[in-house]
Amino acid sequence: MATDTHLSTSRASGASAVRRLLLDNGALTALIVLVVAMSALSGDFLTTDNLLNIGVQAAVTAILAFGVTFVIVSAGIDLSVGSVAALSATVLAWMATSEGVPVWMAVILAVATGIACGLVNGVLISYGKLPPFIATLAMLSVGRGLSLVISQGSPIAFPSSVSHLGDTLGGWLPVPVLVMIVMGLITAVVLGRTYIGRSMYAIGGNEEAARLSGLRVKKQKLAIYALSGLFAAAAGIVLASRLSSAQPQAAQGYELDAIAAVVIGGASLAGGTGKASGTLIGALILAVLRNGLNLLSVSAFWQQVVIGVVIALAVLLDTVRRKAGATPVAAGTSSGGKGKQAATYVIAAVVAAAVVGAMSFLHNGSATTSQKLGLSLSTLNNPFFVQIKAGAQEEAKRLGADLTVTDAQNDASQQANQLQNFTSEGLGSIIVNPVDSDAAGPSVRAANKADIPVVGVDRGVNKAETAALVASDNVAGGKLAAKTLADKLGGKGTIAILQGQAGTSASRERGAGFAAGLKDYPGIKVVAKQPADFDRTKGLDVMTNMLQGHPDVQGVFAENDEMALGAIKALGSKAGKSVAVIGFDGTPDGLSAVKAGTLYASVAQQPKELGRIAVQNALKAAEGKTVQKTVKVPVKVVTSKNVAGFGG
Repeated sequence: MATDTHLSTSRASGASAVRRLLLDNGALTALIVLVVAMSALSGDFLTTDNLLNIGVQAAVTAILAFGVTFVIVSAGIDLSVGSVAALSATVLAWMATSEGVPVWMAVILAVATGIACGLVNGVLISYGKLPPFIATLAMLSVGRGLSLVISQGSPIAFPSSVSHLGDTLGGWLPVPVLVMIVMGLITAVVLGRTYIGRSMYAIGGNEEAARLSGLRVKKQKLAIYALSGLFAAAAGIVLASRLSSAQPQAAQGYELDAIAAVVIGGASLAGGTGKASGTLIGALILAVLRNGLNLLSVSAFWQQVVIGVVIALAVLLDTVRRKAGATPVAAGTSSGGKGKQAATYVIAAVVAAAVVGAMSFLHNGSATTSQKLGLSLSTLNNPFFVQIKAGAQEEAKRLGADLTVTDAQNDASQQANQLQNFTSEGLGSIIVNPVDSDAAGPSVRAANKADIPVVGVDRGVNKAETAALVASDNVAGGKLAAKTLADKLGGKGTIAILQGQAGTSASRERGAGFAAGLKDYPGIKVVAKQPADFDRTKGLDVMTNMLQGHPDVQGVFAENDEMALGAIKALGSKAGKSVAVIGFDGTPDGLSAVKAGTLYASVAQQPKELGRIAVQNALKAAEGKTVQKTVKVPVKVVTSKNVAGFGG
């Protein structure tokens, strides 16, 4: 009887210990569950290449999050880290290329830029008494604006000596992963072994008590935000190295990912708790989620929903953990915590190893009978690219191919991750519509090394080998637009131009064609020219601003229909009457505006045809067949006279 009681007590205590272990290490538990789930659902998940991809994709977010950890532990918030990362990388590239500064000095200036931004945040918060949310929100805008001013809105090539940070050691170990580990170790040491680290926990726990105990809280906050800026600069340099270019619009929204990683890792937004290992696990959870959902061909729109749900669940788990009495311990404050934490990681490693073995066995020998293709689109928030997707999917279905479509959301680094995922899957061929022609180069070169043919659609890829480029003749289209607008205005008048996304071949070629076409009409004067990033809302805002300085403009050329539709909205009753607007693409909404008379003309492409031809060429390339290097799909000017007979 005593033995039974002892066994029952042992089982109860064992169950309680497991429950306590799971509650105390909620983020680690979630990571293990995610790895198990993704391994079960996709045979490509547990490959060595893919696991290294996850590390690379987590690196930038993790480095940013390490810096944000300092701020959140001290009960602050930093919304500016994404913009500071972009600004620091832009300063480095601009100094090293345009200004001829030695690379080592440019790196120092980039890091100094990050620290300076952090110090400004600290001064505004400590001495200006601004709430951290407001101060860092202001810096978010200032940093992004300065990045655009310095770069003039265009990507700047990164120095080759620094771009090695985006490479691999020994041909397999990614340097970004090593940088992430080093920055994580620095974070752990600062939090657990230094005076300023202990000050962060004290300030986050009770700022007034920390001040009364003799801490110089204002100066400590200066150092805390300066550290956040330093880590943001490091993240920006790593990100730009991966893309071989400094993108002024890079890292948009990354501040939210960084905060999410810290919170998922167990830190409290109220301050006083948090540790480097938890932040790293949080960043890995986000990377595993995105990677796994890509491998499973989950819609990019649903991916955002899933990630939002995971963040909410992480906070709920933290609430449950606190109610259960599993209070997180500040780093470096527990005498027996290190041995317990080490044991936890050993158990996690054993579980992970068991999962790897089991899932490898389950997926061993699995094969697919259809050719697998990947299509990475710059955005699906644009009807033109939605039609490319539709045409590609129809053709893939007709030919019996398995097509995975991803949405980069106009984020060059996100597209780089997607292309790396395609490469690690070992697809037969990859189709890419680059966010930025230069930034897509490194990822396409990786596919080249893996002997996976790449087909460009609508936009080319620079400094990499593509089997084919399927695109409309954008230069010819730009010339047609210039002739059509000039003829409408009788060869003289003032016009404005809405440019597309800087760095894309489509914007560059359409703009060059339009400029070349205007040379035949010296009476036409361009009075304003601004980028609106192929976006309707930005087209509305930019056109509204242009009209303040040039209310008598007589014509508008927009490098796509979306911007043209935004310009029409800004022009109001003037559109189609006193002001002629010409777009580019021939989207359904654009053609409807042509019918209505508000859009004078659209240089119509055939986006569905682009998608179909891209899939045809990708399949041929995957089968080793010869394909044309360049496939030009003709364009046509559509006006109210011929719109009824245009079939797209």
